[in-house]
Amino acid sequence: MGDTGSRRLRLLSLLQTRRFWLGTELSEQLGVSLRTLRRDVDRLRELGYPVDADRGVGGGYQLAHGASLPPLVLDDEEAVAVAVGLLTSTQSPISDIAETSARALAKVIPVMPSRLRRRIEALKSVTVSAESSWSGTQIDSQALVAAARGCRDDERITFDYKTVDGTQSSRKAEPHQLVTLGRRWYLVAYDVDRMDWRTFRLDRMSSVENTGAKFGRRQIPGGDAGSFVRKGFSRNVSCPAVAEVAGSADAVRSAIGNWARVTEISAHRCRIEVDTESLDWAVATVGFSGFPVVEASPPDFADHLRAWTQRLSPPD
Repeated sequence: MGDTGSRRLRLLSLLQTRRFWLGTELSEQLGVSLRTLRRDVDRLRELGYPVDADRGVGGGYQLAHGASLPPLVLDDEEAVAVAVGLLTSTQSPISDIAETSARALAKVIPVMPSRLRRRIEALKSVTVSAESSWSGTQIDSQALVAAARGCRDDERITFDYKTVDGTQSSRKAEPHQLVTLGRRWYLVAYDVDRMDWRTFRLDRMSSVENTGAKFGRRQIPGGDAGSFVRKGFSRNVSCPAVAEVAGSADAVRSAIGNWARVTEISAHRCRIEVDTESLDWAVATVGFSGFPVVEASPPDFADHLRAWTQRLSPPD
């Protein structure tokens, strides 16, 4: 491929990495004049790439939403990451995503260079999933996409929301960040009507619409969306499920990750605290530790743990 073709591929790659580029920035990146840059942009348009131009002061370029998806330019690492992401998504609890990901994976792998295809095929052939949907809920993929777009583009969204007690309401919000916690998706957003920050569960959101209205980003309380979700979640749980197990804190943390708080009691004993609405999930988290339970509280969790123990015990 000649220098001109390579430069245009480089231009396309740059346009895909950011939402908006100033013309001067692109010309500096490519080492060409603004006039040459305009010719390259025109050529990309002829090839079907929807490149929008802002001709005002400080004008620039961005890839617009096209009627069809044009070819994308990925480097080796990005191509492998996409394929691994699709492979993981074949086990997704998001409605329609698992089947769609499998179809996309079947299209992506055959067109990869052989050096990359062998890596992905090897991973695919030796990987199975032991995951199961503990939450028992599915997320509307359209709701997830609309929320993600609102976060990315600083665009207000409207949606219907169902609270834990079944109350329905219509919301208008400024979405800031999506968070995954305990096998669920949450949206951290500023509720415009209530003039306060809220955490919304994606599986309780419906009829999510992007309004096109832009907003100025606000500072999330505490500065971190993940911490904000955890803090609000803890407030909603009247009493966490607690279990003391006969294992070291380091070993338990390694087994259960960030699903619970682990506190060392002694070299061979630690406390597991799980903030959850589901006692089944608390039992599963403690079970994942792999160590015997010595004590458990509150009483309803201890009873639930005993019931599961009896249910899983083989008959005499």
